[in-house]
Amino acid sequence: MTDQTAHPGPDDQFEWTGHSGPLHVRLYRGAPVASGGSAGAGLADALVVFFAPGGFVVDELDEADHCLRVLAETCEVNVLAPSYALAPERPFPAAVEDAHSVLMQAHKHRQKLGWHGKRLFVGGVEAGGNLAAVSALVCRDRQGPTLSGQILVMPMLDTSLRCPSMRCAADDPDKREVVQAVELAYRRYLPHPADRLHPYASPLNARRLSGLPPALIMHTQGDPLSDEAVAYAEKLRQAGNEVHEAALPPPPELHDNKDRCELTAEDPCVLAMKRFITRHA
Repeated sequence: MTDQTAHPGPDDQFEWTGHSGPLHVRLYRGAPVASGGSAGAGLADALVVFFAPGGFVVDELDEADHCLRVLAETCEVNVLAPSYALAPERPFPAAVEDAHSVLMQAHKHRQKLGWHGKRLFVGGVEAGGNLAAVSALVCRDRQGPTLSGQILVMPMLDTSLRCPSMRCAADDPDKREVVQAVELAYRRYLPHPADRLHPYASPLNARRLSGLPPALIMHTQGDPLSDEAVAYAEKLRQAGNEVHEAALPPPPELHDNKDRCELTAEDPCVLAMKRFITRHA
């Protein structure tokens, strides 16, 4: 397990203007710093924008704090963690637009973020994984900014909830509550049924998946979301994209996003991220 004595909390916090309101943004510094105070060697020219979980309805930046710190320090890269619009007050596509706004502004504020604007990665857990996958689609469709990779950790990708692991979990008394939480999250995030077919809401159902940045997709046995992650990895490969897939060891329990964040901070997960970022930085 990664050393959990790393100091908690972000190194900097500030507000940016999102698509339709202010966004709270946290910066975790992990990139090496040269003696003169400028970015040093290694992965200093890479920035990871990482979206926290929360089912599109809860701000869980605090819950993700430890795993964001571990990710920054283990991968030796600066990590930018923004808030995003929450449903039902601000449903789809508000969060998608906020995510893209953050990626656009990352270049504008690159000096403040301690990088040179060369390599930009996007990642996230659960609903944040959805936004990371969707951001890759949006950046392709809007021709920027260019992404070096996407990191999807136990992502929500299928609004239909039809993948086998999700259907089986619905019949399991120990996992039924997780399925119900996902169902409720999608109802609040996507109040208009037609939006559930949109690729920016349900990436697994996207018809055009070519031309996307390399992907690292992580899933774990026993997670209701696992099969949609596996299916998305296969669809990306079939579309000609580079895909790296990592099956994480099953955790003792996986009942909520606290468990997901703890698993993200474990060595198998963060080390897979480090290898991926190093390969593409």
